[in-house]
Amino acid sequence: MSPIFRARARRHVRHRSFGAVIAAFILVAALGAATAPGQSAAAASCGTTNLALNKTATASSVQNASFPAADAVDGNLGTRWSSAFSDPQWLEVDLGSTQSICQVTLNWETAYATAFQLQTSNDNSTWTTIYSTTTGTGGTQNLSVTGSGRYIRMYGTARATQYGYSLWEFGVYAAAGGGGGNTVTVTNPGSQATTTGTAVSLQISATDSASGQTLTDTATGLPAGLSISSSGLISGTPTTAGTSSVTVTATDTTGAAGTAAFSWTVNSAGSGAPPASFWGNTSAIPAAQNVLEVSVVNQTNGQYPDSEVYWSFDGQEESIAQQPYIDMPANSAGRMYFYLGSPNSQYYDFIEFTVGASSINVDTTRVDRFGLKLALLLHGHDGSNQEVGENYATFQESRSATFARFENAVPAQFKELATDQAPYGIPSPGNDPAFQPGGAYANYFTSYAAANGDSSDTTAQIFGCGGTLSANPTLCAGLNRHVAQLPADEQSNPANFYQAGPANYYAWFWHQNAINGLQYGFPYDDDAGQSSDISVTNPQYLVVAVGW
Repeated sequence: MSPIFRARARRHVRHRSFGAVIAAFILVAALGAATAPGQSAAAASCGTTNLALNKTATASSVQNASFPAADAVDGNLGTRWSSAFSDPQWLEVDLGSTQSICQVTLNWETAYATAFQLQTSNDNSTWTTIYSTTTGTGGTQNLSVTGSGRYIRMYGTARATQYGYSLWEFGVYAAAGGGGGNTVTVTNPGSQATTTGTAVSLQISATDSASGQTLTDTATGLPAGLSISSSGLISGTPTTAGTSSVTVTATDTTGAAGTAAFSWTVNSAGSGAPPASFWGNTSAIPAAQNVLEVSVVNQTNGQYPDSEVYWSFDGQEESIAQQPYIDMPANSAGRMYFYLGSPNSQYYDFIEFTVGASSINVDTTRVDRFGLKLALLLHGHDGSNQEVGENYATFQESRSATFARFENAVPAQFKELATDQAPYGIPSPGNDPAFQPGGAYANYFTSYAAANGDSSDTTAQIFGCGGTLSANPTLCAGLNRHVAQLPADEQSNPANFYQAGPANYYAWFWHQNAINGLQYGFPYDDDAGQSSDISVTNPQYLVVAVGW
């Protein structure tokens, strides 16, 4: 495999005259008169600080790069977020900590929602509706609400125009404080997924608005076998499978406290394979006229309907609502792309395969980047089944939880990968400028590689098995797994992989979250049989599960 990164062009760009934009701006300004941009006056019972201002915003889609989610929380009524031209769509803001919300202000562009909900969440996974309408008016809506959460989103289900949903500003206001005091903020680590018998170490972070305070952490709902120290370190070894609702509280010496709530799933030790129902009704897959039938199933946990889950192969592009099955002919070095929200959206990923007259070789790959959760079920006419891709626990958690787990799990040098292309993907380290020549971590592998026979390849080439390593799979795998210093017979033992740095901790993470621990994390990850490459003679069908 060779590392390839493709920037996907967006389609359906909407053009409007400058005069129309100015007219829309004047209309919004008139409707919101006597208020500063992005800081609409809140109701008397609410505070006047816009909690969403300049916070992290994400969206289900963008019309194009000119209308990002961040433009709806920048305090500027001349910039806006605009979505793809389909339903449903959402815009979400991370407020940074749990807030008691009493008002939301929506400054709509002319492309507004007639039907939408306002929803809050503490874990970015389970949502509570605090406002709902099917008669949205557009313009500037100052909505009185009652609810709490760290995350809040506008979830649109019906549009007033043929265009998407578009907001100049999304303002959020909380109840005014009752007498002041310190503010303690606990950083939510996101949903956690671990395995029985595997040790856990998770550091909770918290801050205090007052200097010189000592914070004491406690927790409720931790899985059996885990405990938290007063400094916020959750550690131990989970003993029982199940899902818990965990609440961490940090309290300072004045009694001021902050909380963060998240879910923690402990899976039974094993393959990580999903239940049979995950793959859909495989008995309904039609017989192939060519080599095998491909079935694409929606496992986005309700984030996208079938009409917004797309596949693309050999010049054909369809949603799975239109065509869930593909009669696959023989082909060489093929790719099938998958998109969420709209064709060629920035939420995309692909699988690779070669299909012979009576055989198939196929894999999922994280060599270039992670874009979407993907899993494969390959079934032969002999009754055999093979499964690869992200494991069931990873599919079950939210996208933001997966990004947060990645950032929490990897060493400091790799953490920025979680934000480089967020929320659309996580690039491999070789595709990150920080690990390329001239970057902050350009020498990450230099000393270790030189000590083990490679003095000529850059760190980026080592991650990508380029340079001299393109002809030396064993050394490339050994360097990425930090086993190149071991005797040859120990370099193929997975128990020795990634036990120390420098190592490819990006690849390590995807192995940790893959069915049977098999994944393509770098080009020669098939060395010692650790890749997600599977094959069968006389195949019957291939099921591709597309997640969020």
